[in-house]
Amino acid sequence: MRLRSPYDREIYRLALPALGALAAEPLYLLVDTAIVGHLGRSQLAALGIAFTILGGTFAVFNFLQYGTTAQVARAGGAGEAETARRLGAQAVWLSLVFGIAVSALIAALAPQLVELMGGEGEAADYAVTYLRIAAVGFPAAFLALGGQGFLRGVADLRTPLVILIAGNVANLVLEVLFVYGLGWGIEGSAWGTAIAQLGMGAAFVVVIARQLRPGELRVQVALARRVLSLGKWIFIRTAALMGSFVLAGAVATRFGESAIAAHQVAFQLWIFLALVLDSVAIAGQIIVGRELGAGRQEEAYGASERMIWLSVALGGLFAALMLVLAGVLPRFFTGDASVLDEAALLWPVFALMQPLNGAVFALDGILIGASDGPFLALSMVAAFVACATVLLAVLERDWGIRGVWAALLVLILVRLGLMTTRFRRRRWLVTGWA
Repeated sequence: MRLRSPYDREIYRLALPALGALAAEPLYLLVDTAIVGHLGRSQLAALGIAFTILGGTFAVFNFLQYGTTAQVARAGGAGEAETARRLGAQAVWLSLVFGIAVSALIAALAPQLVELMGGEGEAADYAVTYLRIAAVGFPAAFLALGGQGFLRGVADLRTPLVILIAGNVANLVLEVLFVYGLGWGIEGSAWGTAIAQLGMGAAFVVVIARQLRPGELRVQVALARRVLSLGKWIFIRTAALMGSFVLAGAVATRFGESAIAAHQVAFQLWIFLALVLDSVAIAGQIIVGRELGAGRQEEAYGASERMIWLSVALGGLFAALMLVLAGVLPRFFTGDASVLDEAALLWPVFALMQPLNGAVFALDGILIGASDGPFLALSMVAAFVACATVLLAVLERDWGIRGVWAALLVLILVRLGLMTTRFRRRRWLVTGWA
C-alpha cells in the first residue's frame, strides 16, 4: 500500500467524523454490558439474548440508512439537489413506519423470541423484561437511521456525530442513575437506553426538517420506491448477515450461560470494532455514489482501491490490540471465572478476523455506494449458507464457543472472496442518476 494517495484528503475528511459517529453508536451497548455484567451472570446472559434479538432486528433495517446515503449522494453528484432533499424526507417517513411496526411486534412476541433463542429460567425472564422496555425507544432509533442516511448523503457527518455523542452521554447518566441510584436492575438499563434513543430520534427529525424547503417534507411515493429499490436488496443482504449472527448466538446459548455471556462480551466488542472499520465504508458510499452519479468511473475505482487498503491496515491494528489485551478486556465486563475461560477460547479467532473485516466492510460500502444491490444480496445469502452449515456441525459435534466463532470466520471469508472478484471485474461501475 502506498503511503500517500490523491484520494486521502477526502477519504479522511469523510471517514474521521463517520468514525466518531460509528464508534458512538454501539457505546450504549457496551455501557449496558459493563453495567449489567456486574449485576450477575443471569442478567448478563439475558442481555446477550436481548441484544442478539434487538441488534439483529435493528441491523436488518439499516437499508433505511445505507440505501438513503447511496441514493442521496448519487443524486447530488448528478446535480439533482432538490431530489436529494426529497429523498431524505422519504427516508424519515419510511423509518417512522417501519420503527412503529417493529416495536409493536417485539413487545408482543418477546417471550416467543427469547424462547426461540434458547433462553431459560431467570435469564429468560430478564430478557423478556428488557425487550419490552427497549421496544419503547425503537421508533426513535429507526428515525435516527433514516436521518443519518440523509445527512451522510449530503456529506454532513458532523451533525450525526454531535447527536450521537449527546445521546450516549445521556444514556450513561441515566443508566447509572436507574441501575445503581434507584436500584432498578436490568430494567433501569433498558429504560436508560430507551429514553436516550427517544431524544436522539427527535433531534434528527428537527435537524432534517430545518434543511428541507416548503413542500419537500410530504410523502412522494415514487421517491419512496426509489429508496426501497436499493433498500430491498440491502434488506436481504443484512437479513442474511444478521441471520448468521442470530444463529451463532442461538448456538452459543445452547452451550450454557457462561458460553452466551462470553459470546456477548466478544460480540459487542466485535460490533464496536466493525462499526469503527465501517467509517471507511461510509466514505465509500458517499464518494462512489457521487462520482458515479457524475459519470467519473476511474475516480470511483481509484478511490475505492485506496479505501480497501486503508481499512485493511486499520483492521490489522485492531487485531494486534485485541491480542495484546486478551487477558484484560474481558475483565471489564465480567469477573465470573467460567465466563472468562469461555472468552479465552474464542479470543484468538475474534482478534485475527479484524484485517479480513476491514477488507469486507470497505468492499461492502463501495458496492452499496454503487447501488450494486442484487450482487450484495445474493453473495451474502451464499455466505450465510456456508456459515449456517458450519454452525449446525458445531452444535451437532459439541465444538463449543470456539466452533461458533470459527463459523463466523467462514462467513467473513466467503464474503471476502465473492466481493473481491466482483470488485476486480468492474461491473459495478454504472454511472448516472436515472
